[in-house]
Amino acid sequence: MSNQNYFLTEDFLLYSDTAKKLYHDFAANMPIIDYHNHLPPSEIAANKKFSSLTEIWLKGDHYKWRAMRTLGVNEKFITGTASDEEKFYAWAHCVPKTVRNPLFHWTHMELQNPFGIKKYLNDFTAPEIYKACNESLGTDDFSTQGLLNHFKVEMVGTTDDPCDDLKQHKAIKRSDCKVKVLPSFRPDKALDISDRSRFMSYIQQLEKASGVVIDSIISLFEALQSRVSYFHAEGCRIADHGLISLPSSFAFSIALEKEFETFIHDPKAKPYSKPDQFAGYVLLALCKMYHHKGWVQQFHLGAIRNNNSRLLTKLGPDTGFDSIGDYKHAQNLSSFLDELDQSNELTKTIIYNSNPADNDLFASMTGNFNDGSIKGKIQFGSGWWFMDQIDGMEKQLNALSNIGIVSTFVGMLTDSRSFLSYPRHEYFRRVLCNLFGTEMENGKLPNDKKWMGSIIQDICYNNAKEYFKF
Repeated sequence: MSNQNYFLTEDFLLYSDTAKKLYHDFAANMPIIDYHNHLPPSEIAANKKFSSLTEIWLKGDHYKWRAMRTLGVNEKFITGTASDEEKFYAWAHCVPKTVRNPLFHWTHMELQNPFGIKKYLNDFTAPEIYKACNESLGTDDFSTQGLLNHFKVEMVGTTDDPCDDLKQHKAIKRSDCKVKVLPSFRPDKALDISDRSRFMSYIQQLEKASGVVIDSIISLFEALQSRVSYFHAEGCRIADHGLISLPSSFAFSIALEKEFETFIHDPKAKPYSKPDQFAGYVLLALCKMYHHKGWVQQFHLGAIRNNNSRLLTKLGPDTGFDSIGDYKHAQNLSSFLDELDQSNELTKTIIYNSNPADNDLFASMTGNFNDGSIKGKIQFGSGWWFMDQIDGMEKQLNALSNIGIVSTFVGMLTDSRSFLSYPRHEYFRRVLCNLFGTEMENGKLPNDKKWMGSIIQDICYNNAKEYFKF
């Protein structure tokens, strides 16, 4: 299914002959290590087939939801009661108006690969595209595992709560799934003591999962250590944290320990007096556990979440009301990483920035704690969330190149809930090759395709393979 003058050619985003050669000869066919995403392991374990393009493509995609709201679409056709077909047609109507937003590129890249559709999505083409995609989704090649195989995904790193029993990961290991699917440890709920009811509910879950009665800070650490060990036994080698910023303090006193015990036992206890300090103390202990296990720790920093309280109440979190924050990171980052480094308990670390104004800050911070023990031990992570588009990727790559060593970079990740998001790796690889190719042609880099091509392949795949050691 194609039409003339379609913009998404094989040389999309490649503006020189050198860029084209770098991409097609070195980057395009490299496997994918998707070390951080939010894919449901249950859907991989079941090798799920999706009932419609809406189910696999629009449900849960808050990027598309934000655009639809901006374009005046009623919530009924976004997260509401409209049928899958009606929701798809509502999105198709919006797509022509999304030009210059990355959604316009992603939408057509995801229709072209894997569906083979080379046609603009709009009101007129929507019926045939919906029909063709739904027919494909009924075949084995478009099951969850079929799609992962199609995109040459070698490893999937899901995001999992410490209380998860990981039964889906165990089922995947027992199956004939060709892709390695490993859990990642995401303990955010154990750090947030600001709401007692919510925190105590989580503590009960953690007690049940760990078999440890939590009545003190020491027993909380024992419970968390138990879950770290459990996850490690199931192949976990990555921890992830979604934080506004790293905590400003991580020292703890006997008085704060006693306050925690009272807080745990007394339903009428006052709000915890030092929630940031508590988070810092627990996070520091966790990071030492990660070091002992040889894990990689990730910190996704700087987003301000759930800005629209009215729609949060109506629709819940993760529905498209988050944005870039303007927090101060430098001192907290420095102090926290230094505290771990002083005792030589700073494990491999990736820090992700959500505000382009802080790119140089993050890039320079990584260099403070690279100690020669591991290539690229401390990483400035790829453009994240609002930065995973062309401009954001280029800014991250340029900051890393200017201040760090881009040849050690572990590359792109999807950070997605959709099995159709893997063209984002292609997007990144095209941007990367175009940057290198342009500078090779204008004399800023050696015009040696084999040399530069090997660095491209390292960034696309080899560095991640070596860094994570899956």
